[in-house]
Amino acid sequence: MRAVLQRVLRAEVRVAGEIVGAIGPGWLVLLGVGVRDTPADAEWLAEKVVQLRGFADEQGKMNRSVQEIGGAILVVSQFTLYGDCRKGRRPSFIQAAPPELAEPLYEAFIQAVRSWGVPVATGRFAAMMEVELVNWGPVTFLLESPPRSA
Repeated sequence: MRAVLQRVLRAEVRVAGEIVGAIGPGWLVLLGVGVRDTPADAEWLAEKVVQLRGFADEQGKMNRSVQEIGGAILVVSQFTLYGDCRKGRRPSFIQAAPPELAEPLYEAFIQAVRSWGVPVATGRFAAMMEVELVNWGPVTFLLESPPRSA
């Protein structure tokens, strides 16, 4: 699984003009699911996101997690994180999981984050979405679950 984390003051996602998910301070997580991903990847990545120390302490150092600041997480599915742009002019998406595999793992990630007691808002899987955010910093991280043997 791949995730782009953006530390935000606030973020929201709309589908057909309707706000379907919104948060205050926390992480906006753009989540991609690959063809080889498993529920173990969803668990691993959820723990990493929840415990990542990307928020400032009293000395201004990134030393606090989203849990410690009482923040929330907005999760938006984004298969294009598996787009391969190395050849040609059009991305290849063969490493992105098909919807029947990706959606259950997207949901597993969300449930794993919630199991840590962190409030979660979401986009709508496979919908055309508009994401609006105020990046706080800016701070952006790329995360990827560790490779697993086949």
